[in-house]
Amino acid sequence: MEAALVSAATGALKPVLEKLGALVGDKYKRFKGVRGDIKSLTRELTAMEAFLLKMSEEEDPDVHDKVWMNEVRELSYDMEDSIDDFMQSVGNEDSKPDGFLEKMKNSLGKMKARHRIGNEIHDLKKQIIEVAERNERYKAREVFSKAKNTTVDPRALAIFQHASELVGIDEPKAEIIKLLTQGASTQEKMNLVSIVGSGGMGKTTLANQVYQDLKGKFKCRAFLSISRNPDMMNILRTILSEVSGQRYADTEAGSIQQLIIKITDFLVDKRYFVVLDDIWDVDTWHVLKLALPVASSGSIIITTTRINDVAKSCCSTPFSGVIYCIRPLDMVDSRQLFYTRLFNSEEKCPSYLKKVSEHILKKCAGLPLAIIAISGLLANTERTEGPWKQVEDSIGRALERNPSVEGMMKILSLSYFELPAHLKSCLLCLSIFPEDSIIKKKVLIHRWIAERIIHTEAGYSTTHELGERCFNELINRSLIQPAMTDKFDRVKSCRLHDTILDFIISKSIEENFVTLVGVLSLTVGTQGKVRRLSLQAGKQKELIVPEGWVLSHVRSLDVFGESVKIPSIDKFRHLRFLDFEYCDQLENHHLENIGMLFQLRYLSLLGAKKVNKLPEQIGLLLCLQILNLRFTSVCELPASIVNLKRLVHLLVTQNVTLPCGISKLQALEKLRLFSVYSQSFNFLREFEQLQSLKVLALDFEDYNCANRVNVENVSKKAIIVASLKNLGNLLSLTVWDGPEFVRQSLCPMPLSLQKLEVLRSSVLHVPNWVGSLVNLQELRLDLVGVEQKDFYILGGLPVLRCLTLKIDVREIRNTSLTEEPEVKRVIVCGEVGFPCLRIFNYDSQHAVMNLTFAAGAMPKVDDLQIEFDPEETEFLGTSGDFDLGIENLPSLLKIRCVVHGYVDSSRVETAIREAANAHPNRPTLDLVSIRLQLQRFIITGFLRSKHSSFTGFNSLLGREQKMSSMLSCRGRTPSTREHLT
Repeated sequence: MEAALVSAATGALKPVLEKLGALVGDKYKRFKGVRGDIKSLTRELTAMEAFLLKMSEEEDPDVHDKVWMNEVRELSYDMEDSIDDFMQSVGNEDSKPDGFLEKMKNSLGKMKARHRIGNEIHDLKKQIIEVAERNERYKAREVFSKAKNTTVDPRALAIFQHASELVGIDEPKAEIIKLLTQGASTQEKMNLVSIVGSGGMGKTTLANQVYQDLKGKFKCRAFLSISRNPDMMNILRTILSEVSGQRYADTEAGSIQQLIIKITDFLVDKRYFVVLDDIWDVDTWHVLKLALPVASSGSIIITTTRINDVAKSCCSTPFSGVIYCIRPLDMVDSRQLFYTRLFNSEEKCPSYLKKVSEHILKKCAGLPLAIIAISGLLANTERTEGPWKQVEDSIGRALERNPSVEGMMKILSLSYFELPAHLKSCLLCLSIFPEDSIIKKKVLIHRWIAERIIHTEAGYSTTHELGERCFNELINRSLIQPAMTDKFDRVKSCRLHDTILDFIISKSIEENFVTLVGVLSLTVGTQGKVRRLSLQAGKQKELIVPEGWVLSHVRSLDVFGESVKIPSIDKFRHLRFLDFEYCDQLENHHLENIGMLFQLRYLSLLGAKKVNKLPEQIGLLLCLQILNLRFTSVCELPASIVNLKRLVHLLVTQNVTLPCGISKLQALEKLRLFSVYSQSFNFLREFEQLQSLKVLALDFEDYNCANRVNVENVSKKAIIVASLKNLGNLLSLTVWDGPEFVRQSLCPMPLSLQKLEVLRSSVLHVPNWVGSLVNLQELRLDLVGVEQKDFYILGGLPVLRCLTLKIDVREIRNTSLTEEPEVKRVIVCGEVGFPCLRIFNYDSQHAVMNLTFAAGAMPKVDDLQIEFDPEETEFLGTSGDFDLGIENLPSLLKIRCVVHGYVDSSRVETAIREAANAHPNRPTLDLVSIRLQLQRFIITGFLRSKHSSFTGFNSLLGREQKMSSMLSCRGRTPSTREHLT
């Protein structure tokens, strides 16, 4: 069954309609008494859903419509909960329990459930009819009953603002003018710049200032603001009127095509300057660009947009323009704008308001619109610290009711109401998180899936892929900001501008989408039942859920902070999403009745260290898809865990013992991180039956046997290695402490693998079988050493995009070597290969840096990261001329270099800077120097001494590691490892 949508616009109407359809189907064939009511109810709800979707697109619906919409949404949630309870009670209608008493008990239970749901459907139908009739009785829909309010578009005000009042405009204006006039003076080409940024960043103001500066050089010019739903006929008429200086009546030029021809005919042999402000979609641009002839050399076009894809389209062929990402104001300009509007200058600000003013400015994050709106409010606020502190604590929430911020809310509303229904709901989910949170993309997508806010569509193999698109769309529309990216520049987490957070909080509260407890200056209260609950503990003593709240209809529960009193979990019967991440006060007894949460799909106990045991009831969570137990104290999973047949992700700590019967988890796609040697033989023999596995992390270290050979572990290792070959869907594999695993003569893993990490391995060189992984895109190998032939193996991987090699000679103690390994220079040249490699990371801080790039090496590498000790490199005989051959990497754009050592490394650092400066691409250089005090001389001394014995080296190495532990005050613990994976 295709998942249905839950949205802020329609509540749970879609899944309700889906489930009502199921109740009249064959599965519930004995449910006959109220089929007529169900069909009647379905028709009424279908009509209501269509109306709600239509009304959700209106920015300011009629007050009666608002009340009615809220009533229907709330009823939809209650209906879904009732139907879910019924389906849970009757279970499978075709099930046949054994024994007379069991059959009688089962039949009576199902009869009671059918009778109860029948009565509830009668009641729900009656409520729906009452709501509809009340809406008709009291809602005055006549057009003449009220005058339509006309508001000024706040963007228009920016056009008329005097340049002398603007702050931080000079530098970006000069940059854009420079981009536009390059080539324009010689009339060689057309110049286009597309300014992109979120609402309130000052795009319109900037575009207008450039227009005012340059318009005198053009006889044909026009400045137009494009609406969200543009009237293309009117826009094209306006362009024609402005560029020609003549007025065209509405009746002239009867079609868009005729208008486009008129404009192009007029402009084809003229220089023109056109500003198209606030374009919302690519289709609008595709029409507008037809009227702007490219052949008009020396002409200028400026577009502004909030959407990156629109900016890219504007700058594509045939215009070949430049995207200009507008920047927030820096703190100096923010202060000037803020203090000038309030006190005429910063000097006139009272000293007792300076600190709170700085905090307010920090919250505004350089957003001009936010600074202007908030300073407008403060201008009418008592100039004492108390009221200003309240503003700091509640920017946006208390302010939105004040006329001074109506413009800011209006601009944010434009972005919000432009969103399709499912993206509105995706965005409102972010109101759950506390201010300044870094929000993980994967957790956000799991939330959307768990609550069925997104559903599978044609063209997407998984719901997660659709979630990725929704996340990227919110970034593309400048509603959320990227926070952290991975090595491939894929966004992994996001943050919200405080002003946008405040806006979506106000929308969430208005629609009873989210209930927040613990947020400063936000009155706790609900319009009705709590649907999504976010507990945010700050500095208050203990955060407690208010008494009297009905929690049985809560769909998601999130706990943030340490001083939250954990509510009884059995109150949350219809919970779908439960997040207890890093909840220090969570203990075993809080989870005792977790089996009652029959709809739960996501459960995270990440970092809940006081939890050391899961109840057997966990096996009753038959809808559970994600279970995260990392960094808890759980050492053994209950046997009932194998009943979770919908489980997709299982994340545990590596010392956890997993139960037998794991083969029942056929939906499992991700399993990490478990110790092979902690598992039973039966578990390991079943392992290869997990054919859906895509992501796997294994630990081969024996924490109990130290350096002794354990015969049992040898057998376990053989079983798991044999199983890996049969996991045909495996895409990502991480292996800890698996030297024998890596030393296999034949490839010990499926050829489908796209990512491989072999960490802390005492393997001397790259295994030959690595070359057979033709689908590998990302590879990390920890080795004792590297030779020329290793790069020929690695260079032959046809689609490898990212390569990390960590060379650590200290791991030599785990090898069979009895003498010092020979170190040779390794030259990476063009014939080595690497046709797709983009990122190369080479870490030899614990070994000799023996790598040099020759002409044509790694032709597509644009990101180079190297880490080494110059003393080791000098020992190789390169002290007179330190040169890694960086200039031979033709695509290089970014270098990160970490230099270790306890002697002066300035000569090496200078050589690296000179090499970067001499490179034709002028790559950015991030150079870090780490001075060591005690450790590195031990390895260096061993390698330089011709008379050192291997035994002596191990002795020295042991002393070095002991000193290292003393210095860092921590050893290598399981938790450290998990953080890295």
